[in-house]
Amino acid sequence: MNNEALKVFRERRSCRSYRPEQITDAELDAVLEAGTYAPSAGGRQSAIIVAVQNPETIEQLRGMNAEIMGNPESDPFYGAPTVLIVLAEKGSPVGVYDGCCVMDNLLNAAEAAGLGACWIHRAREEFERDEGRELLRQWGVEGEYEGVGHVALGYREGAKPEAAPRKAGYLYRVK
Repeated sequence: MNNEALKVFRERRSCRSYRPEQITDAELDAVLEAGTYAPSAGGRQSAIIVAVQNPETIEQLRGMNAEIMGNPESDPFYGAPTVLIVLAEKGSPVGVYDGCCVMDNLLNAAEAAGLGACWIHRAREEFERDEGRELLRQWGVEGEYEGVGHVALGYREGAKPEAAPRKAGYLYRVK
C-alpha cells in the first residue's frame, strides 16, 4: 500500500533548526485545522490549541521553558517563528491523551504542508506556574487547563535527517 498519509508518517522528522521567516496564514490554518480533527475520547474535543506568532510572547515562552529545562540561555524552540501550544482540560481522565492525539496531527500536518516541526516538552510545568496561568488569562483561555506540549513550527533550515532504523522487537502480532 502506498498512499500520501503513509508517506508523511514515514518521512516526518523532528526539525531543530528553522529559517527566521514566518509561515503563511494558509499553512498555519491547514496545520491547525488538522489538529482540530484529532481523535478524542467520546468525541468531546477536550484539548485546545493556542497558536503564537508574536516574537515577544515566543521569547517569554522560550525563557520559561529554558528555565524549567535548567538551561536559561538555550532556545528550546530552535528559533521557530511559530509555536503551537496544546492544552488539556485539567482533571479530565483522558485530556492529556486527547491532547497527544492533537499534537500528533499537528506534527504530521506540518510535514504534509512542507514545514518543519518538533514536539517540545515542559508545557505542563509552564502552565502550572503563575506566569503561565497569567498568559492563559491574557489570551482569553477560560477554564482550567494543563499543558500537553508545544509544536515548534516553521520552514526547515538545512536538510531533513534520514530515519533511524526501526528497532528490533518493535512489533508483536497476535493472530
